[in-house]
Amino acid sequence: MQAIKGATILTPEQTITNGTILIEGGKITAVGADVTVPAGAQILDVTGRFIIPGMIDAHCHTGIFSDGVGWNHSDGNEMTDPVTPHLRAIDAIHPEDNAFKDLREAGVTCIGTGPGSGNLVGGQTAVIKTRGRTIEEMLVRFPGGMKMALGENPKRVYGEQKRTPSTRMGNAGILREWLTKAQGYLAKKAKHEQKLADFKAGVKDAKEPEHFEIDLKLEGLAKILTREIPAHIHAHRADDIMTAIRLGKEFDLDLILIHATEGYKIADVLAQEGVPCIPGPVLISRSKYELRELSTKNAAILSKAGVKIAIQTDQMSAVRHIRLDAAVAVNEGMSDEDALRAITLTPAELLRVDDRVGSIAVGKDADLVILSAHPFDVAHSRVERVLIEGEVIYEDMP
Repeated sequence: MQAIKGATILTPEQTITNGTILIEGGKITAVGADVTVPAGAQILDVTGRFIIPGMIDAHCHTGIFSDGVGWNHSDGNEMTDPVTPHLRAIDAIHPEDNAFKDLREAGVTCIGTGPGSGNLVGGQTAVIKTRGRTIEEMLVRFPGGMKMALGENPKRVYGEQKRTPSTRMGNAGILREWLTKAQGYLAKKAKHEQKLADFKAGVKDAKEPEHFEIDLKLEGLAKILTREIPAHIHAHRADDIMTAIRLGKEFDLDLILIHATEGYKIADVLAQEGVPCIPGPVLISRSKYELRELSTKNAAILSKAGVKIAIQTDQMSAVRHIRLDAAVAVNEGMSDEDALRAITLTPAELLRVDDRVGSIAVGKDADLVILSAHPFDVAHSRVERVLIEGEVIYEDMP
């Protein structure tokens, strides 16, 4: 049994002054201001410090794109086919990538990582902890979502190859084509399974059906049509965002917008449609046309409009700066509580892992960050300890 006591505990739901957290077996067993510490518990006194949940980036590319290595470990975009839903992030994530150490030391304990946006459908993402020797040790949920993309990236990649898609019409048209194929595939598969069930049950006149051939691409797309996983659609411009919403409605997708850079222009529409967004990054240059209207106010405007958001960095080792991104949103008008939620509980909810991470609550993983000052006082606050499942995996005390 471990007991961490004396800190101000900040969670998306409440602030606990002079609080205590009990940990056993890697899980939180008690949290509050009046928690009794059992005899024999290992006590860590952090009086005067702040504790927040382990931070989570819901959309990044850590471990799948190289960090300081180069092309031989750049595995995020299979840009030889615009539709690759059968590709899996877990087959490319490198647990020994240097970026993971940076993330742990910054207090980022869980991430949603996966393919880039070079393809219309890039493949299946994974939700992982930022420590572990193998992907199996790191894995929290797989697949976490299906990475898809609209806008400039896929049309540029394939337009330069003189292939389809080379326009925004092509982007949407090919996505519709493949999603429609997947609908037909699901119908045929269901019919086959029913015939097989009838045959096995001895239904009169039922015959054994012919072999059903599995199509890995359509199996991948089927996961978003059945809402087994969400569709993570990359879209920057407002018109591309609306195309994503249109596709989401047509195919009844569990849609989550990635980037939503111009979301602030249509924040009321996004709120009305109930479409969550993972906005960011904002601490970057405007490297392409569709970023011309990038604004550091985006997350705050979306949040105030009632859009469910999780702040992201879209990076590899730079994910360690996610707390700074949240502080920028606070500076632009987002509340401290909403900004903390945007890098802890909301990303956990969007990644469907909030039963384990994202807040400091009984039964959840003891993923904790201990800081010297308030987390959004970035000029004075430093990470002193990081715990993943109750184990101190980083310590830098003054």
